[in-house]
Amino acid sequence: MWRGVVAVVGLLLLAGCAGEVGPSVETPSMYQSMAREGARVDAASAAIMISQYRQNNGLGAVVVDPALNQLGEDQSANMARRNKLDHDVKAPLAQRLNASGYPAVIAVENVSAGYHTLAEAFSGWRDSPPHRANMLKSGVTKLGIAASYAPNTKYKVFWTLILASTEPPR
Repeated sequence: MWRGVVAVVGLLLLAGCAGEVGPSVETPSMYQSMAREGARVDAASAAIMISQYRQNNGLGAVVVDPALNQLGEDQSANMARRNKLDHDVKAPLAQRLNASGYPAVIAVENVSAGYHTLAEAFSGWRDSPPHRANMLKSGVTKLGIAASYAPNTKYKVFWTLILASTEPPR
């Protein structure tokens, strides 16, 4: 009888131990899927990633600009709504910047679709000569980045990266 009680108590203690979980490991933001409702790009992580890439190529860092982020969100949302990958889906970048009152002296834009994570989008841009040239544009100091999820479209996720400067080149 005692053996049965001891065995049951032992099993309960082991079951309690099995329920303990160590520290959780969170997926780094660059690998989090944007192919889900409410997903938002970690712009600060994107700025770090792109700044490191630029610095490895002898260029200055970029910082997140909330106004550029909003313009990126608008562009991504417009592409997602129309299921169309296009810089000019609403208007060319220069017109969108002017309409928002953003005083860009230099501005370039990368758009893409189909990448589910920031790491994938960055790799795609890095491996495409025109997109790479934009990320390595001399004189840019600010960025805005966004992704919009559209589950009923071909690409599912539409990306926009805007790099700009409001100061004349030195």
